[in-house]
Amino acid sequence: MAPISLASGRAWRKALNRSHLEKRPVIRAEVGDTIQVVFYNRASQPFSIQPHGVFYEKDYEGTVYNDGSSYPGLVAKPFEKVTYHWTVPSHAGPTAQDPACLTWMYFSAADPIRDTNSGLVGPLLVCKTGALGADGKQKGVDKEFFLLFTVLDENKSWYSNANQAAAMLDSRLLSEDVKGFQDSNRMHAINGFLFSNLPNLDMCKGDTVVWHLLGLGTETDVHGVMFQGNTVKLQGMRKSAAMLFPHTFVMAIMQPDNPGMFEIYCQAGSHRESGMKAVYNVSQCPGHQADDHQRYQAARIYYIMAEEVEWDYCPDRSWELEWHNQSEEESYGHIFLSNQNGLLGSRYKKAVFREYTDGTFKIPRPRTGSEEHLGILGPFLKGEVGDILTVVFKNNASRPYSVHAHGVLESSTGWPLAAAPGEVLTYQWNIPERSGPGPNDSACVSWIYYSAVDPIKDMYSGLIGPLAICQKGTLEPYGGRNDMDREFALLFLIFDENQSWYLEENVAIHGPQEPGHVNLQDETFLESNKMHAINGKLYSNLRGLTMYQGERVAWYMLAMGQDIDLHTVHFHAESFLYRNGESYRADVVDLFPGTFEVVEMVASNPGTWLMHCHVSDHVHAGMETLFTVLSQREHISTITTITKETGNAKILRDIGEGNVRMLGMQIPVKNIEILASVLIGMNVILLLIALALSGVVWYQYRQRKLRRNRRSILDDSFKLLSLKK
Repeated sequence: MAPISLASGRAWRKALNRSHLEKRPVIRAEVGDTIQVVFYNRASQPFSIQPHGVFYEKDYEGTVYNDGSSYPGLVAKPFEKVTYHWTVPSHAGPTAQDPACLTWMYFSAADPIRDTNSGLVGPLLVCKTGALGADGKQKGVDKEFFLLFTVLDENKSWYSNANQAAAMLDSRLLSEDVKGFQDSNRMHAINGFLFSNLPNLDMCKGDTVVWHLLGLGTETDVHGVMFQGNTVKLQGMRKSAAMLFPHTFVMAIMQPDNPGMFEIYCQAGSHRESGMKAVYNVSQCPGHQADDHQRYQAARIYYIMAEEVEWDYCPDRSWELEWHNQSEEESYGHIFLSNQNGLLGSRYKKAVFREYTDGTFKIPRPRTGSEEHLGILGPFLKGEVGDILTVVFKNNASRPYSVHAHGVLESSTGWPLAAAPGEVLTYQWNIPERSGPGPNDSACVSWIYYSAVDPIKDMYSGLIGPLAICQKGTLEPYGGRNDMDREFALLFLIFDENQSWYLEENVAIHGPQEPGHVNLQDETFLESNKMHAINGKLYSNLRGLTMYQGERVAWYMLAMGQDIDLHTVHFHAESFLYRNGESYRADVVDLFPGTFEVVEMVASNPGTWLMHCHVSDHVHAGMETLFTVLSQREHISTITTITKETGNAKILRDIGEGNVRMLGMQIPVKNIEILASVLIGMNVILLLIALALSGVVWYQYRQRKLRRNRRSILDDSFKLLSLKK
């Protein structure tokens, strides 16, 4: 491979056209290549180049060692030129299970923190032999984009003082608000751009697009990269988001079928609000025919209302106090649950999605049985590939709201229309192939829906619900999966009531008698309003997680929120299967903001067991609940029947399984045929026994009659003999 020349000023300098990379060259190589990088440092500090994903000898390492080592690192001093040699042996290239190319990164490591915050970072691509064309681009790929997600901390840049001087800032003003000034210099950027200023993310409908995603930064640089409008494939699994940590890299493949302008953003609310978002444009290009073979048919209609309620995160504190063996005042949860000293307690006004039976919105659909566990979540919506889901939405709240779903093809591009208070809107969601399970997924994949008028404030106000998209033929008419007995959807989210639309009302209702004296920026007050919840409940107040020994159970695990919403969900006494092409057994599932997972288990261990987030702060703050596995002996008496009226017909709609009442018991529909066969068999046996008994009785009757006849004949004989004598 030809040598690559790189130079640095304040950032990498190279004569390139303006692009989404903003002058950071892509280094590309195949297995077996040798890469020679000639690096000329035109900056005022010593810099180097340190790669991920390739092989190099010690003489060409770009990391500085300050331990007196004989290999201090190959660093270019100001206006010095150095040459690096890297190789790509087979053991450094993509494996058979990997995609054709792997995404890596190179950066300056003379001082890794200050160098990278000064901008010295770029993408590197390592591919299988023959994967690159003559132009250096991936074969079979129409567009490639490299996106770096990081909070660039200009306070740690080599050029911080120079930038302050150039801005002619008054040092006296800086000293008055040091923290505010430092915060203002933390740039939540994608490729160094904020607030959708990143240019040239353009593609055509039907293109094969590869997104190379790179992570960099500190412990706060946990980014759930969300793609609005279209889905991506990650390792054969269908997703709308990819997780990035510092120095981790992801390759996502997209085939956009939805034209329009859509956002790419970090799901962590504070990052998104601070500018970590960009816009990509999908065009219907002339002469570019996309494959529109997908046909849709109307399948399900949901009637959903947004309504305002008073929600209690923790109506019963007995579990919390017994489990942690403390008094209320000493409990870890006291700050979240107490309504003393200016705090609001566990009750808040919220807005929630609730399902109704029809478009009159007069009769709410009751939540019983296997829907009880949904808690604050909206109704569990489901569909199959090829379906059209229709959502008739009435806004019965006091401000505008909407319904926006991940994973589906919405009828309008961008964010959905909002319904004003009292208004009814109808949303149509088509479910294309790319919305359903990928080749390595389970039979159903998990998505989410929420109000998107203000996605952050609407969500924290309570408007969020689960959505599952399944392979064709997976769902029964009543909505349950035919390969599962139970399904549960769980949202692990720290509800930040400080960002709810109803904060001021909650202060007025649940705060002190003089709400004006409450300091809304007080740290204790802010912390007290962060509810570490599972489906909106704390400390085992969530009900309905009940199953039976031997049942197949699907868990739809959802996470949203901020960078602190990293949850490791542990199931006590049970394990589950996680499918990623192969099946892997575990008892802890990792969740990050904007990620949705499906795990499956066969309930095997009767008892009541703990399920919780293993992050210590979270479990102590209440992110824990109980699930119950009933033994086979208990299977009959606790099942509930839910019926759905459609005209004059009644359709069983219990998500776990349909039930009918027979012999005074609730019997699962799937067992009725077996039970009927057993009863018929028993009737036949009883009939045969009755016939046999009847035969025995008749035989005994005949024998008694014969004996009487014999005695009568003998008596007559004796009389005749007597007369003759």
